[in-house]
Amino acid sequence: MYKVSLIVMLLFWGSVFSQKSVAREDVSRYKKEVKHTILEFFEGFHSGDTAKIRMTIDANIALQTIVKTKEGKIKAVQVDIAKVLTTIHNRPKEQKWDERLLGFKIEADASIANVWTPYEFYVNDTFSHCGVNMFQLFNDGTAWRILAITDTRHKDTCK
Repeated sequence: MYKVSLIVMLLFWGSVFSQKSVAREDVSRYKKEVKHTILEFFEGFHSGDTAKIRMTIDANIALQTIVKTKEGKIKAVQVDIAKVLTTIHNRPKEQKWDERLLGFKIEADASIANVWTPYEFYVNDTFSHCGVNMFQLFNDGTAWRILAITDTRHKDTCK
């Protein structure tokens, strides 16, 4: 009986350690896929291609901006995705929007991911503001979709 228990325990430990190495490879792949989705989103944003943006977002996406009120209070403001997409689509062709992502902090598993991206925003190559984007994504079985975006915006605390 002792030998059988020892063999079962060794087999169990072997499978646990082999799963960890596979899981690390999977996590690395998930992170690459998630980053690719966000970059696709911004390609659409920069070019005014709302069809490309729609391919990266969930139909029920939540958008919020963290703002400071005139009274100095910090609050979250809901943003309507339809209005954002209309604004992007109708942006004058001569106006260039450039959101420069300064890094990616990505946590992901097979079905959910969280991404932190500090950024600087320029209009026609003139600095406008900076902040942080926070993305939540999920994998629907065919692709990663952005579930939520929350951002901050600052003019004076950049760099």
